Amino acid sequence: MNKKKEIKQLKPPVEVRYKEELDILKATDTGKKPENWVLSPKAVRTFILGSEKPIEYEGNKYSISKKYYGNDQLVERCIITLAGNRGLMLVGEPGTAKTMLSELLSAAISGVSTNTIQGTAGTTEDMIKYSWNYALLLAEGPSKKALVPSPLYTGMEKGIITRFEEITRTPAEIQDSLISILSDKILNIPELLDDGVIFAKPGFNIIGTANTRDKGVNEMSSALKRRFNFETVMPVNRVSLEKSIIINEVKQLALESGMDMEVDENVAEILASTYHELREGISSMGHRIDRLENVVMSTAEAVSVYYQSMISGYYYGDGVITMDSLVQNLVGAVTKDSKDELGKIRDYFNTVIRDKSEKEGGLWSEYYKAAKWLR
Repeated sequence: MNKKKEIKQLKPPVEVRYKEELDILKATDTGKKPENWVLSPKAVRTFILGSEKPIEYEGNKYSISKKYYGNDQLVERCIITLAGNRGLMLVGEPGTAKTMLSELLSAAISGVSTNTIQGTAGTTEDMIKYSWNYALLLAEGPSKKALVPSPLYTGMEKGIITRFEEITRTPAEIQDSLISILSDKILNIPELLDDGVIFAKPGFNIIGTANTRDKGVNEMSSALKRRFNFETVMPVNRVSLEKSIIINEVKQLALESGMDMEVDENVAEILASTYHELREGISSMGHRIDRLENVVMSTAEAVSVYYQSMISGYYYGDGVITMDSLVQNLVGAVTKDSKDELGKIRDYFNTVIRDKSEKEGGLWSEYYKAAKWLR
């Protein structure tokens, strides 16, 4: 008898990726829970920020991993906002883990993180509320049977969180369609004359994200802004923390891709230093550096650069990341936003990296020699 082959997911959702941790927290959670929440606010915090002490469950001790590296108080405020039935808007530079935080919150609170609207210039009202099965609509007329729920409808009907990504990329009229939903927690369906109002169940809420770089795309109206509590997610401000994020994220990506290759912590530190210094405009040795104003120097980009270099080492090399590959991928990351900024990278290598090469030697020297790819 043939066994059914297990289907792997390329990127498992948070609730699948951390199922064991969520199950343990749910089984041991003794905190007060808002209605229809899977975990209490305390347990949600523990899931996102990790446990200080191991949790005892069925005779064993389990540690809950830290998943969000940033401002712990911001996470606490986000949880309290959602517990108070206020919409939550996460804003900040691209690549500051706004999406990841919204996924973690949704998975811990509702048990699902995939009830999502991806905002684009082409987003229409039926994509966020409801549409119709036109075959049934023509055959039977408007009915709930013919209605096809979209994420907002699903969130209200089930009492779960709806995530709205890149909300400022959507047209103003689409954004403003959220005002009555956030205020009154009802969705009107004019086509259904007898049963045309959906009342949101407890647990429903909206978590939106918006990039500050995209502020001018479709600015949110003042009326909509008043319906959200805003939290600004700042870039990582410590090299050691950025290094830890790179290592943890790349380890997970390698595991999901089936690559049996260790993460080089020294390479991660070099990359974290590079991104931090170019973002902040000053080096650890006190050099003033021209900041890259038109390039996204986010931790997420640093993870991508390391992972691409790791893939090159795994498939083309002998399982080792080379500095040539690292610099090539760094150039690709920078020039996709602005080729004009490449000159600042050259100046950075000719000053900061040259001095570190002379002082530290080793990988820093190899990194400096790889500057040939910047020409």
